Amino acid sequence: MELQLGDGIVLYTDGIPEAKDIHKKQYGVEPMCEVLSKNWHLSPQVIKQAVIDDVRRHIGHQKVFDDITFLVLKRRELGLEKK
Repeated sequence: MELQLGDGIVLYTDGIPEAKDIHKKQYGVEPMCEVLSKNWHLSPQVIKQAVIDDVRRHIGHQKVFDDITFLVLKRRELGLEKK
């Protein structure tokens, strides 16, 4: 798979979309995609933290019952093929 400048890959475990609030409502994929879209211009570290912060906001003081793993990879530079 070849990534162009600005392209990226987001990997996450089911603990993110399945995270539940006090009313047992799952976080879902749509809110995660909204956070990704709003923050895509930022660094991968900031994007990751924005999603994790939003998930934690959603669950509130609920105990986390599943792992929350989130990885953001972005191509930010031209490779040797273009230099």
